[in-house]
Amino acid sequence: MANVKKVGICQTKVLSDKQANIFNAEAYIIKAAQAGCHLVILPEMFNCPYQTELFPSYAERFPDGETIAWLSQIAAQQGIVLVGGSVAEHATKSKIYNTSFIFDEKGALVARHRKIHLCDVNVDGIPPVQESATLEPGEQMTVVQAAGIKFGVGICYDIRFPELSRAMVLSGATLLIFPAAFSIVTGSVHWELLMKSRAVDNQAFVIGAAPARTKGAEYQTWGHSMVVDPWGTVLAEADEKETLLTVEFDLDMTKDVRRKLPLLEHRRPDLYKAFCK
Repeated sequence: MANVKKVGICQTKVLSDKQANIFNAEAYIIKAAQAGCHLVILPEMFNCPYQTELFPSYAERFPDGETIAWLSQIAAQQGIVLVGGSVAEHATKSKIYNTSFIFDEKGALVARHRKIHLCDVNVDGIPPVQESATLEPGEQMTVVQAAGIKFGVGICYDIRFPELSRAMVLSGATLLIFPAAFSIVTGSVHWELLMKSRAVDNQAFVIGAAPARTKGAEYQTWGHSMVVDPWGTVLAEADEKETLLTVEFDLDMTKDVRRKLPLLEHRRPDLYKAFCK
């Protein structure tokens, strides 16, 4: 019997007004729920501009922060599993994380992923990014059982480190979800490549949820939210504009691909440890 799931990816614009961003995201979440999506995903830093110096002023505490409390409420209201993209999270007075909060159909927190790999890069064509100037790195891998799916969550730069995706799959994930805000420079060359690579490497479905490109923003995002299947086929892709991307896929395909090409069974971790000394 087919194990079909319907997923909605909300590729929303991001403005400087937090409440406007929440209101806009809510409209897309409701639209996804009305379309029959079991799982709905928001982009990285969907409630604030992707400018590291701004993160402290937008940061919230769990569970009472405006955005965080709303994520719980809208998940329960719509009866969906919601991967809340990511927001700046105040853990202590001095520690801020880039955090994805995941809520179930009743609005209960089932997991939170704090971005493990901080993006400190200086790429020609875009302003330098130094997340470590304002953020702390997470320390935990995140694998969740919800909506009838066991899925792993990483945030943006996390996708560039194949060890993390492999660890999530070895922990049982058949779907990998990456809220992300790739720039127009890195996104144009690496976004699809990385999505396909993680899917083929791990024989898993991969979803990238990106913000729409926002006119006038200091940091211009690539957009192009995407769903890739375990064979490396792009099942759905947005352009750079604001949109709701919905896609149905059969999770049983993961089993079929792994049966035909048993890559995970053919691994030699006993040797890899020696090679990497």
